[in-house]
Amino acid sequence: MCLRAISFDGALVAIICVLCLPGFAQSEHADAKKSAARSSQPMVDRGRYIAEDLAVCGQCHTPRDDQGNLDRSKWLEGAPLWLNPARPTQGWPLQAPRIAGDPPGTDAEMIKLLTTGIWRDGKPLRAPMPQFHMSVSDAQAVLAYLKSLTPQH
Repeated sequence: MCLRAISFDGALVAIICVLCLPGFAQSEHADAKKSAARSSQPMVDRGRYIAEDLAVCGQCHTPRDDQGNLDRSKWLEGAPLWLNPARPTQGWPLQAPRIAGDPPGTDAEMIKLLTTGIWRDGKPLRAPMPQFHMSVSDAQAVLAYLKSLTPQH
């Protein structure tokens, strides 16, 4: 522990260097993390709105129960694709990937996918995945929302 004495207008004041106290750095880190989470909450909320209400990601990326309802306990954890093309389509996916928690690409790849409709291989996304053309800020919000989710399985 650091201890210093300084004089202010004749009064002796002891200052303890709290940076040297055990646990202070951890506490400061935890406080900074909480503060960052609070400041990013509006972005996560915006991403939730875009992903759930506009892009309806859950329709394909969430499994369904026996009655065909979305299983919210496995929200955005990937699912067998329930859509079939009207006519045979080469390369039609059978599974929508998990996007909750740790999406299947880097942040840059996911932003590119959501802003251009182009995946990391340089090719457009396959149907039935929409080729979104979101703004960068909307794509960042969606990514923040996806990363905020904690997969259950």
